[in-house]
Amino acid sequence: MRLATFNVNGIRAAIRRGLATWLTTSRPDILALQEVRCPVDALPEDAFGGYRAAYHPGDLPGRNGVAVLTRTEPEAIRLGTGSREFDHEGRYVEVDLPGLTVGSLYLPKGGTPYGDEALVAKYERKLRFCRHFARYLTTARRRAAREGREFCVMGDWNIAPTAQDVANARTKHRSEGFLPAEREWIDAVIGPRRLVDVVRHLRPDEQGPYSWWSWRGRSWDSDAGWRIDLQLATPRLAAAARCGGTDRSPSYDRRISDHAPVVVDYEWEST
Repeated sequence: MRLATFNVNGIRAAIRRGLATWLTTSRPDILALQEVRCPVDALPEDAFGGYRAAYHPGDLPGRNGVAVLTRTEPEAIRLGTGSREFDHEGRYVEVDLPGLTVGSLYLPKGGTPYGDEALVAKYERKLRFCRHFARYLTTARRRAAREGREFCVMGDWNIAPTAQDVANARTKHRSEGFLPAEREWIDAVIGPRRLVDVVRHLRPDEQGPYSWWSWRGRSWDSDAGWRIDLQLATPRLAAAARCGGTDRSPSYDRRISDHAPVVVDYEWEST
């Protein structure tokens, strides 16, 4: 079973840049998408490549939007996490499949506790989302276990968990996505008896592999990126992972998005 997560930074732009070709080549069984950024009635024909799509577009024009694409019809679909503050934004969708529950997450980018009021407000809002989402993860994981399912939440977490997950970490401690409170939060989410960071489990000693690089400057050429797109899975599912990492484009001009897909192959059959 191949699971992939991909922040496409706009589904229409991603299609123009070759998303359909990537889907045909990579052939994930389950694909989580983030930043789809498109209302349902404006989706291009066959936007999701023939997959069954559980899509939460949200109501913010040109922003957010998450989906889980599957080869078979899900047994159940849940939009959002029960948050009155965040659910309308299109940041989380979850599906039940035989033996497996899969979620797609787009966590707020946030701000910093330093600087102007707008940045501080974004930082505090991100932490509110994180606190709520941690509680939801516990609920979702336990619900899946009661129903005999493993659980995997994939997506753009907008947090690099450790110094292995960002280039030049010593210069990033005041940057959004690598702030102490953010890393403390995700460290509490990840654990050997809760949810396992699957790519880090497979590649424990590697720097990266990064999944996001700025469009600007030479960060792509020098591989000065961030590993912020993660697959977190329950321990039994994570133990079935055989290989995985970032499907990095061969060149800058062939990038589909500023993110790259994170793909993991599991020795597991969900259907």
